[in-house]
Amino acid sequence: MGAGHAGALHLPGDSVLHRSAPEVKIVAAFLVVLCVVATPREVFWAFGGYALLLFGLVLVARVPPRWLAGRLLIEVPFVVLALVLPFTAGGATTEVAGLALSTGGLLAGWNILVKGTLGLATSVLLAATTAPRELVVGLQRLRAPRLLITIITLMLRYAEVIVAEAKRMRVARICRGHDPRFLWQLGATARGIGSLFIRSYERGERVHLAMVSRGWSGAMPELGESRRTSLATWWLGMVPPAVAAVVLGVALWTA
Repeated sequence: MGAGHAGALHLPGDSVLHRSAPEVKIVAAFLVVLCVVATPREVFWAFGGYALLLFGLVLVARVPPRWLAGRLLIEVPFVVLALVLPFTAGGATTEVAGLALSTGGLLAGWNILVKGTLGLATSVLLAATTAPRELVVGLQRLRAPRLLITIITLMLRYAEVIVAEAKRMRVARICRGHDPRFLWQLGATARGIGSLFIRSYERGERVHLAMVSRGWSGAMPELGESRRTSLATWWLGMVPPAVAAVVLGVALWTA
């Protein structure tokens, strides 16, 4: 978790969100996502309110919208699922552009699409304004389970190692004539994934033995100062969840 492992999702900056305490941002992000999930899917305007809230936070954090949009592409499989549901779900139908689409499927697809996008955007914004090491520090200050903190710390530390290993294996395959654009070479890609899993497992065993030989006790040491966050910082950090809670309250009242 050193400085050399800043993380692909982190954008260094000096905005208010970047300077805020990590534990405050973690709690705020969790509460905003909770409000989004609890909102009835039929209250369409409420999700527009959440989107405006997130857009305002993006502007405050000075995160490029194009950069954020590129990171949201990870939800493409869920988008495909949301687009398929209106054609596969049963029940009453609604005619849209000459097509008879399932009403329940439309609502289910909308629910997956909008809540998944807003939740992912909140998580990406949290990662963009908080370094991986600060995330671990925030979880430690929130008294998260020590096993969870250990898993997250090791995952963040060695995710880049595994990605780098996968890139080296891909370059080696291409140098030997492998071209992933051809369908008949999917077998080589699958075997490469299996080999990467085995290498990662073996590396994990070696790392664990090295840690045990150096006195590993089963828990990560404290990475930051166990200082107390001021009430002013908490009040300021809870402004976005408060706005989201107001939107949720009105949505539940009018649903």
